[in-house]
Amino acid sequence: MNPQKLVITHDLDKELLEKVKEAAPDWEVIAGKDASVWEPHIEEAEIIAGWKKGLESHCLTEKAKLKWLQTWSAGVNSLPLSDLQSKNVAVTSANGVHSYPISETIFALMLGLTRKIHAYVRNQQEKKWHHANLSLEIHGKTIGILGTGAIGKETAKIAKAFGMKVIGLRNSGEPEDYFDEMYAMDGLSSLLPECDYVVVALPLTEKTHRLIGQEQLNKMKSTAYLINIGRGDIIDEKELIQALQDGKIAGAGLDVFEKEPLEENSPLWEMKNVIITPHTAGSTEHYNSRLIQEIFIPNLKDYIAGNDPQINLLDYSKGY
Repeated sequence: MNPQKLVITHDLDKELLEKVKEAAPDWEVIAGKDASVWEPHIEEAEIIAGWKKGLESHCLTEKAKLKWLQTWSAGVNSLPLSDLQSKNVAVTSANGVHSYPISETIFALMLGLTRKIHAYVRNQQEKKWHHANLSLEIHGKTIGILGTGAIGKETAKIAKAFGMKVIGLRNSGEPEDYFDEMYAMDGLSSLLPECDYVVVALPLTEKTHRLIGQEQLNKMKSTAYLINIGRGDIIDEKELIQALQDGKIAGAGLDVFEKEPLEENSPLWEMKNVIITPHTAGSTEHYNSRLIQEIFIPNLKDYIAGNDPQINLLDYSKGY
């Protein structure tokens, strides 16, 4: 009888790969970024770690054996969810891997905008000595965090070190450590006018698509900054550009966009009150290690024991 197959579509260092093999000693483990390594095995794979575009034609067929997919990202909106659901494939995400690097990026963007670092970088390039009208500070301000998962919680924890008031938005509206106030999703209009910084850390679902549009941007303070590290489609980009041009909000730090890469003709590139990063907020030297050791291997042990993987298991009805 042929061994069950586990395919990892990414390169892992020898130590991490050995840990996976130790957790699944009777399985055939195929790992490598190059498609030529795993493509011959993909239809036979019962477990796949790392989704690649086009895999559906191989692993969602009638003959395919896929039972569990571990994604390499926190977001699952780009997956063929209806097809995966119809095949009863369990999906687990990489949610939690990003909490440290993304929370660091959030504060890098907030501090950069507040302390005019982006203006000074431009001045440095021009050898220009100019104050740039620096006056603001973060301490004591109010931050609204939309989404209270691992990223939102870590951001709230850091915010308290700055003496900030922290307001959260989540489906349940239930209280959470490090948050002074919590709103359910229907409380967004009440949250926005209170905040000096609004951080979007939500997954993209049918309910969060275009959650922030003209109406919501008009409710923000004209002195407030908007930070988006969630997904570009959560914000109506056209309305955001208009709000920035009209001074409806003070500025924005953006890591994600409706279309990526951000088109060269986007007005966002030239705006002096915007900092752009190329969807890199989650990048970290520890990415693979955290994903494999904290999420994949514990889930793999559960799966081999005959149980459903539990960590970050996708609820198809919610979309996350």
